[in-house]
Amino acid sequence: MSKDLLLEIGTEEVPAHVMPGILAQLKENAEKAFKENRIAFGSVRTIGTPRRTALIVKDLAEKQEDVSSENRGPSVQIAFDADGNPSKAAQGFARGQGVDPKDLVEKDGYVYAMVHEEGKATAELLQDLLKDLICGLSFPNNMCWADLDFKFIRPLRWIVALLDNEVIPFEVAEVKSGRTSRGHRFLSQGDFEIADANSYEKACEENFILVDQDKRKAMIREQIEEVAKANGGKAEITEDLLEEVLYLVEYPTALCGKFEDKYLNLPAEAVITPMRDHQRYFPVKAADGSLLPLFITVRNGGKEHLETVQHGNERVLRARLEDAQFFFDEDRKKSLEEHREKLKTVVFQQGLGTMYEKSERLMELAAFIADELGADEKTHKHAKRAAELCKADLVTGMVQEFTELQGIMGREYAKLDGECENVAIAIDEHYMPRFAGDNQPQTEAGRIVSVADKIDTIVGTFSRGKIPTGSQDPFALRRQALGLVHMMIEAKYTLSLSKVVAKAMDLYQITDEAARTKMQNDVADFMRLRLKNVLEDVRYDVVDAVLDNVDDLYAVSLRAEAVAKFVASDAAVANIQAFVRAANLAKKSESAAIDEALFTTDEEKNLYQVYTATASSLDSLVAGRDYTGAIDALTELSAPIDAFFEGVMVMDKDEKVKNNRLGLLKSIDTLVKRVADFSKVVL
Repeated sequence: MSKDLLLEIGTEEVPAHVMPGILAQLKENAEKAFKENRIAFGSVRTIGTPRRTALIVKDLAEKQEDVSSENRGPSVQIAFDADGNPSKAAQGFARGQGVDPKDLVEKDGYVYAMVHEEGKATAELLQDLLKDLICGLSFPNNMCWADLDFKFIRPLRWIVALLDNEVIPFEVAEVKSGRTSRGHRFLSQGDFEIADANSYEKACEENFILVDQDKRKAMIREQIEEVAKANGGKAEITEDLLEEVLYLVEYPTALCGKFEDKYLNLPAEAVITPMRDHQRYFPVKAADGSLLPLFITVRNGGKEHLETVQHGNERVLRARLEDAQFFFDEDRKKSLEEHREKLKTVVFQQGLGTMYEKSERLMELAAFIADELGADEKTHKHAKRAAELCKADLVTGMVQEFTELQGIMGREYAKLDGECENVAIAIDEHYMPRFAGDNQPQTEAGRIVSVADKIDTIVGTFSRGKIPTGSQDPFALRRQALGLVHMMIEAKYTLSLSKVVAKAMDLYQITDEAARTKMQNDVADFMRLRLKNVLEDVRYDVVDAVLDNVDDLYAVSLRAEAVAKFVASDAAVANIQAFVRAANLAKKSESAAIDEALFTTDEEKNLYQVYTATASSLDSLVAGRDYTGAIDALTELSAPIDAFFEGVMVMDKDEKVKNNRLGLLKSIDTLVKRVADFSKVVL
């Protein structure tokens, strides 16, 4: 007969951002532990609040599954002496297996111990298993308390461990397991008893604890929407803030607060940022999208004394908005261009000059990129101006107080200064994407400055030897490079990475040829790894086949798509085998030089003719990024290559003839590799 299990780990309030990970980790560890211990179970579920992490297992078997095994020992010759008595080797083996030597079985020239292990009672195993689950949880940061050696993310306060209605006794950090849990800090009467595992959630709810995070989340969202609607607006609910609030409360109640209309004269983000990022309030907007002088917060409690709670939250927000108003007024005493002068006092990175010098480099690099992309004169002008001003808001009071507003305040101040709309937007967009899943720049000027900023940072940081290794990436170069790759692909830009890197090195005055070569290789390798991440939906071998040349990031994605389609076709195997056959011999050639006069057979003459025709058509196809067409053109080489190998002795005794044939194969291999290195494709 199966039973239900409850494990509740009670602690001081756990930081909201780590709770989802803890719940997932506990579920994974529990499932693994039950399987390893041969304990059958139905379902495993983890639920929790800031003060409790609970594991609920349904239909847990009452005992382990029995296990039988046939373990091989020494050979029969070694296991028995001349009289047929067990030797010391056999006796030792039998003792180790827990069987009598006379029960050993002879089979295939060896002795075997037939071992049957009867499963233990689950209740007995759970004492150590549950303790190990608690002690096995890992966290980004741990705490010590009292004089204990035990470490946990927050101090343990209680443990509930029930198998149906029976307590599983064990102890962790001087906290003994039982059936007593703790209710809401303010609404409940304190401790309460849990009769059995099935009544856990109901008992919690009776003590003002909504322990199921999914139900609690749905309730929070519903309450926020209802409160916003009742006050004539619509709440702006972001998933990250909703999840954070979810793990800050055990019994949620949403309420609406107000602030003075005068603060609506500030840029909307200057109001929303202190509201959302600093106070965890949800902004409220009108039907036209404009900000209303309202906010919604979620208290950890009931509906009692909501006016007092509202008043307290309004006072806190008012102070933050007063700060924002003050900094905004002070900032507006200077134009954004005048603020830029102060960048001369801000260091970009040690050894890489100031932020002012960075902005000077960005102007030149943005202009260079605009030229390389063939941008029109207006875009060129906007990109260069945006690059000049894009870092100026870093020294404004608003951004120094609310760092999340970098770029955003630059955009708003540029608009107020009368700068062109595209310039203002590009100032904000050049930081994009700020995080995984963030939007890409939408304007041409914004993309150009964003590319310039990311390349300048990568080249500058690499020049200091600070290439990310392992988990160490203090300058977030991986994120910037990944954003760069996504941007180039989404924008469909034809831009030479090596040319932009070379220009960036010029601006950093890196002149040593060895250092420049190493930089190009390091940046290409760095981008190659990011491309692997971006192309994760494509077969790994296909991705490897197109990553030799990453100079055109967008072209790599197109080649991967075309090769993946080709590899899935019926004609792929024969063609790829021909390409690889040519590539294998091409490795022996030191030169791709070809002399038609040295051709002596029809097969090599025909192959050369097909090669020249293919090379001619491939130029236009690659230039037009028609890689599907390019592969179709390359397949014309397949039959002539096969005929060449059947009718021609490549390694001819005449050195000139041999080298000429190898040169032809090398030329073909070089041509094929303009699309992909098919030797890396797994057939």
